[in-house]
Formats: sequence, structure tokens, C-alpha cells
Amino acid sequence: MTTVTATPGRLTTASPERPRHRLDWRLRFAALSLIWGFSFLLIKVGTQGYAPFQVTLGRLVFGTAVLAVAMAVRRERLPRGARTWGHLAVAAFLLNALPFSLFAYAELTIPSTLAGICNATSPLWGMALSLVALSEDRPTRVRVAGLGLGFLGVLTVLGAWQGFHGLDATGTALALLASLSYPIGWIYVRRTLAGTSHSHLSMTGAQLLLATVQLAVVTPLFTTLPSGVPVVPLLAIAALGALGTGLALLLQYGLVAEVGPTTAQMVTYFIPVIATAAGVAILGESLAWSTPVGAVIVLTGAALTQVRPKPRTQPGPQT
Repeated sequence: MTTVTATPGRLTTASPERPRHRLDWRLRFAALSLIWGFSFLLIKVGTQGYAPFQVTLGRLVFGTAVLAVAMAVRRERLPRGARTWGHLAVAAFLLNALPFSLFAYAELTIPSTLAGICNATSPLWGMALSLVALSEDRPTRVRVAGLGLGFLGVLTVLGAWQGFHGLDATGTALALLASLSYPIGWIYVRRTLAGTSHSHLSMTGAQLLLATVQLAVVTPLFTTLPSGVPVVPLLAIAALGALGTGLALLLQYGLVAEVGPTTAQMVTYFIPVIATAAGVAILGESLAWSTPVGAVIVLTGAALTQVRPKPRTQPGPQT
């Protein structure tokens, strides 16, 4: 693994090769934004017929199946080595099993629009954590200002001046914890799996497989089989897994390999916009003025936290 990009909930690597694609990268970027933006709507629909753990398990099963097909087509093998699998198990928990489950539980009591905006706080958490965990990630005034601005945006979304009136505190906390889980996972991966010789597809396929196993163990302990099989929620879960997890990971990898992690990471800032539009237009969720205003502030702060200082140029020889 040569480059790890901090995009929500996904373990990605950029290979030195830049493969040619028939479809322009801008179209794939737009498709990825739409897929991940609609994921929060699909979670909401899925939880209307199935328990949150069941939604997450189904999502992982369908997502793993897509990557398994891709690995078979490309004749990729799963990585070897107990140490690698041990690190991947932790990554699977932090980047997939835990945040996917937390978002599913959160959307039992909060709208999908709010869940999508909470997801956009991941870069803010990541910047705050990297200052402590990554010695090479030095703070700058711009990045610190972005961190403060971003959390001001969170308070705006939540309506802090109204005492968080009408807000489900538990659901919101779960969504924020889900967004926090992602950067913790990224930092762990960066410390333990960066530089591995295994391919991106192989590593991601193994990670999703392990997350599926984790949910397969947990789900029967905390849920019971549904009395029926609601079709629409089941279709939503299938789309969430096959498109929002499996296909999205393949699209993201292609973008990182072609245009680089910085450009590919910009998809993060389109997700809450699409999630909000989908929740309002399709699910009829209400939207107070503070939600879009706060979301803009959050995204602006998140963008500022990603600004890297320009490398200093070495002075030339004096003559």
C-alpha cells in the first residue's frame, strides 16, 4: 500500500500505475458522489424493515460479493500472513463494521440529512487526531482555524443556541462517533499497513470479508429474524452494499490511481449536499435554515483542515 487516502470509511491505496479508463474521471467522480450521497437515504429505508445490525450485515455481504467478483476477474488473491490479517481485522472494525452499524442505529432516530452532515465531520476529527498521533502532521494557523470553524458549523447544524431543542441526542452522538471512527481507522492503517506489497483490491476485499464475519457473529446475538421479508428495504440494503460499498470502493480506487488522492478526496464535500437533497426530496425530511448553513460552515472548515503548507524552497548557491 503506497498511499492511504482519508475518505469516509474506506481503505484505499494508490498504485504508481495510472490505468486508462474509457469513462472520463469527472463522470466517475460524479457517480461516486451520488452513490455515497444516497447511501444515507438507503440506510434510512433499510432500517424501516430490518434491524440496524441486519442492515449493516447485508450491506457488507453485498459489498464483499462485488469485490469478490472483481478479484476473480482480475485473478487477485487474498493477502497472506497472520500479522497482515490481524491488522486488517482491526481496520475492518474501525472503518466498516463499527461506523456502518453506528450510522444505521443513528438513523433510527435522526433524519438521513443530519447523518450525512455528521459524516462530513470526519476530516475535522482526522485533523485533530493527527496532531496528536502523527508527528509529521504539523498544525498551521489555517488548519487550526479550519478545525475551529468546522466545529462551529456542527454547533450551527445542531442548533446549539436553542439548547438543541427537538434533537435526538443519542442518535446524533452515534452519527458523530461513526464519523470519528473513520480517522481513527485511517491512522491505524497508516501506522500498520502502509507500504505492504499486497494490492489495493486484495487488501480491501480481505477487509470487507473480515467486517462481514464480525457482523455475522454479532448480529444473531442482538437481533431476531424478521417476521417477514420487506422487499423495498431489502432492495435498499442490496443497493447500499453492491453500489454504496462494493462499486464505490472500485470507483474510488480508480480515481485515486488516475487523478491522485487530493482530487479524489474532494468527493467528501459533495456527500452531505447530495444526502440532504435526497432526504428532503425523496423522504420528505424537514430542513431548518440552520442545517444547510451549518453544513456549509462544516465543509469550509473541513476543506481548510486539508490545506498543506507549501514546501520551502532551498536557496540557490550564492555567487
